[in-house]
Amino acid sequence: MYLDGKNHLHFIGIGGSGMYPMAQILHEKGFYITGSDNNETDTLQKVREMGIHVTLGQRAENIEGADLIVYSAAIMADNPELVAARASGIPTVERSVILGEITSHFSDALCVSGTHGKTTTTSMLTQIMLDAGKDPTCVIGGKLPAIGGSGRAGKTQHMVCESCEFVDTFLKLHPDVAIILNIDADHLDYFKTMENLIHSFRKFASMATKCIIANGDDANTMMAIAGMEDRLITFGVHPKNDYYPENIVHPGGVNTEFDLCYHGETLTHIKMHVPGDHNILNAIAACAAAMTAGVTPEECAAGIDAFHGAGRRFEVLAEINDITVADDYGHHPTEIEATLKAARALPFKRVWAVHQPFTYSRTKMLMDDFARVLSHADKVVLSEIMGSREKNTDGVYTAQLAEKIPGCVWFPEFPEISDYVVANAQPGDLILTLGCGDVNKCAHMIVEKLKAKYAE
Repeated sequence: MYLDGKNHLHFIGIGGSGMYPMAQILHEKGFYITGSDNNETDTLQKVREMGIHVTLGQRAENIEGADLIVYSAAIMADNPELVAARASGIPTVERSVILGEITSHFSDALCVSGTHGKTTTTSMLTQIMLDAGKDPTCVIGGKLPAIGGSGRAGKTQHMVCESCEFVDTFLKLHPDVAIILNIDADHLDYFKTMENLIHSFRKFASMATKCIIANGDDANTMMAIAGMEDRLITFGVHPKNDYYPENIVHPGGVNTEFDLCYHGETLTHIKMHVPGDHNILNAIAACAAAMTAGVTPEECAAGIDAFHGAGRRFEVLAEINDITVADDYGHHPTEIEATLKAARALPFKRVWAVHQPFTYSRTKMLMDDFARVLSHADKVVLSEIMGSREKNTDGVYTAQLAEKIPGCVWFPEFPEISDYVVANAQPGDLILTLGCGDVNKCAHMIVEKLKAKYAE
């Protein structure tokens, strides 16, 4: 185990959403932590407030005294701190390996996986466990207001962990309860085929020491867990599942209410304050997982009632002159469609989709699906594709996607997009930025420009 016998851990990119909660947890466990990052952020300030020394800028001398270097997948091989560590013989390890080791220290690791809905469900489950007094440790892929960030160090054996399938990261974890929300075509640049993707989820499920909680309405999920029915708990809309909803109502705004049922019995009444029918399933999965940890149905209902969304999940940033600006992490056609359908069900005059396509391979492979789901919006504005880890070897461009969407416009840069949106937005509109890159920056630009426009 990498942490055995180690005292001083140095985190390269300590302000990253995946690094910060691990630094919190290991700091709480008594390790001496230092870190570095290239950009000043609110998260970095929170790290400093914990008493962790952080250096802005990455230089070889920053690793002095460390017995283990932890780096994220975003760190390039020529990073000066990584190069110095390898040259000096200090062990280096990618963050997902350490996260896996952390989960092994808990006897009740609740690991939330699935192509869509991981962050929301992990956040709901954390909220429920917190409010029920279970004092969990947690690692979330987004910010949860109740904990003021993306992670916390608890003092019990309960851990809630978002478990990402990309490059098989979740296979490094040690789940006691494996939750599978759904399995959809994504990350096929890595998995190549759906069969390979389903096989990885099967491996993940097989690692669970206590039980598997799976979406019984999702064919791919049920294929992945075939033969493991002896420790299976299912959830879904259909009453054939162990947990399912009845008497679903939408009383107004983003609110939804339903009865949570188990084998024909009504357990409790749920009041939910995040939009979209997809979030009903997320809430049921969170409740099912919490109940394996001894939480009562009434405590589950209280936790869901207290939950008002995770950061970048239909996160309302501002309402200015009756124009609402919200930001969402949705970057796969299935996620975008669910978000836009939820938006269309709300009382807005027009819905704007401001989308930043992410990676050339995904944009090429799913271009027709992106065009179809984005067309649910009244107005569509696209940015240039964010290539991230890829080079544009296939000649894929935003203009090709824009041509497939009636009335769509696109601009290379966020300032141009924000100028266009602010000039054309009308009272009663919802402006929704969508993407897993940095399109949230565009959302904040739009907010500032709307404030300036209507201040005049």
